[in-house]
Amino acid sequence: MYEPNVVGDWQEYDEHAGLRVRVHRLEAGDPPRGRDDAAEGLSYFRVRVTVENRGERPVCIHLEDGQIDVRTGPDGESAFIDWRNSQFIEGFDVYPLRRATAVLYAAASQASLAQVDVQVQLRADEEWAGRRLWTGGVGVLEPSAGATAGAAREGLAQQVSLFLQEQAEEGTA
Repeated sequence: MYEPNVVGDWQEYDEHAGLRVRVHRLEAGDPPRGRDDAAEGLSYFRVRVTVENRGERPVCIHLEDGQIDVRTGPDGESAFIDWRNSQFIEGFDVYPLRRATAVLYAAASQASLAQVDVQVQLRADEEWAGRRLWTGGVGVLEPSAGATAGAAREGLAQQVSLFLQEQAEEGTA
């Protein structure tokens, strides 16, 4: 894990050819089966983690509780994970050109939601892949194809997003 990805970016795994993951759709939202009593006074949000197989053979994916860590705010405090409402990927065969998505419901103080870090450690074909980190914020839009370097630089997540986009553009020239 050398540098964080921005929420919405795909991350490919060298150890599993054709397999890639992205954390996306970081947004405010209440869980479908109601709030957990332990999340009293916290603001709920959801995040989606999608695994895509661009390889030539099926890959058995595990993305369960304990393999996704969510930290919020400038101090990186652990978010409350609502395991009862979250939907994980448990031993699912992802065939070539197919995707599987996990939906995680978490809660944290409203003030800390501008900075959210999500770390994912995927297990594919019973082998652990390296950990990957995405950074973003609830209410911060994912980068779009039409985003320009002159866009407003509000909040840490947007600054990181713009910086990584600028670095990628320089590397392709």
